[in-house]
This record gives sequence, C-alpha cells and structure tokens, in this order.
Amino acid sequence: MDLKKQIHTDKLPNHLAIIMDGNGRWAKQQGLLRVIGHENGTKSVREVVEASAEIGIKHLTLYAFSTENWNRPKIEVQTLMKLLVKSLKKEIKTLQDNDIRLNAIGCINDLPKKAKGELEEVIEKTKDNNRMILTLALSYGSREELINMVKKISDKVKNNIISSDSIDESIINKHLYTQNLPDVDLLIRTSGEQRISNFLLWQIAYAELYFTSILWPDFKKHDLYTALIDYQNRERRFGKTSEQLS
Repeated sequence: MDLKKQIHTDKLPNHLAIIMDGNGRWAKQQGLLRVIGHENGTKSVREVVEASAEIGIKHLTLYAFSTENWNRPKIEVQTLMKLLVKSLKKEIKTLQDNDIRLNAIGCINDLPKKAKGELEEVIEKTKDNNRMILTLALSYGSREELINMVKKISDKVKNNIISSDSIDESIINKHLYTQNLPDVDLLIRTSGEQRISNFLLWQIAYAELYFTSILWPDFKKHDLYTALIDYQNRERRFGKTSEQLS
C-alpha cells in the first residue's frame, strides 16, 4: 500500500515539529554504544527532511539538543557536538539540492565554537532557499525561551517602548526564538514517551500530538506518512463545535 498517495497535500500541517527520541535505547537494544544510536539517527533525519520537503511541508522543526542535554556525560555531549559538525558539513548538499533553508533556535552561543561556526555557515549558504525551512532546536529549552521573552518585554515596558496594555499574542510571538515561524500544527514524538519535554510550549498550544513507540533511528518516511494520515483524519476545532466547522 502506497501511504504517500493517501496524503492530501492540501491538508498538510504548515509547521511540523518532531522530538527525535530513542537513539540511546536503540543502541542499547543492539548492544552498541550510545553514539552509534545518534549516528544512525542522522540517517532518519535525512530521510524525514527529504520526505517532508518532497511532500510539501513548509516548516519542519527538529528537537536536536535541549538545554537539559548539557547534563549528560561529558563524553556524550562532546560526541554529539562533533556529530553535529560532521552532519552539517555532510548534509549541506542535501539542503541545497532540495532547496531547504536551515534555521536554528535556542541558546546558540552556548555551542562549542566549531559547531556554532559550522551552523552559521550552513545557515548563510542556504539563506536564499525557500522550498522548506528546517529549524534545528539546539541548546533549546522552552521555559528559558519564555523567561527571556518576559524579560525583553518587561525591559521595553520599563523604557516606555511599549505599554503593558498593548501586550498580546503577537507581541509575545515577536519576542520568542520562533518569531519568524508559524504555530506548530503537528508534534511527533518517537520512542513511546508521551511528554513534551520542555519543547515549544507556547507554540504547540493547538498542535495535534502524535506519539509512536518507534525509536528514532527506525523512524522512516513511511512512518512520517502514517503520522500525517493520522493528523489529516483528526478534526481540528480550535474551540469550536463540529457543527460550526461543517
């Protein structure tokens, strides 16, 4: 059965976000080092990114490294940063060939100099691509993002740049890392865990949530298609009744 043919391209999520979970558990099941799981996870990244662009997704955001991930064993963090540099160098051709623009959100200045430099270089090289925006959430934590937003707005109110009465959703959006991105329509999390883990808390207010037990290195394009079909079979009411939508 060709799952791709079952997807209605006019009903795709405008913004798809994915929590790529299960690399370490995948490696453990295989009797391998955790880093091998992360390396295999990059293959799923490539496949999902290419499939998303091909089918017509306009915004894809991947949770690549959280602020909490800095607390992992030092050797694992160092390996992940090296893998990030390696992947960015390797995948620049994939991004260019698929007309994909790279974007990043999070505390990017916390990244090692080499990783930050490579990231900025790929962002610059792909800045004119417009088929899809691929956003990597790196050293990202949603609570930290919200705290930073509150501080920025508070400073502007204090300095009479804006009034407190003018603060609304659009003002808040303009002070988030995702200021140039639309709200998330569909959030996918792999590995069987059913939690958000401090990811895009404001931006997923009306997102559909899709959890799968598949570990990230085993998540391929047909699994993406399955999630998209499930999404398209849901009724998105945004507070309204079914009758109002019909």
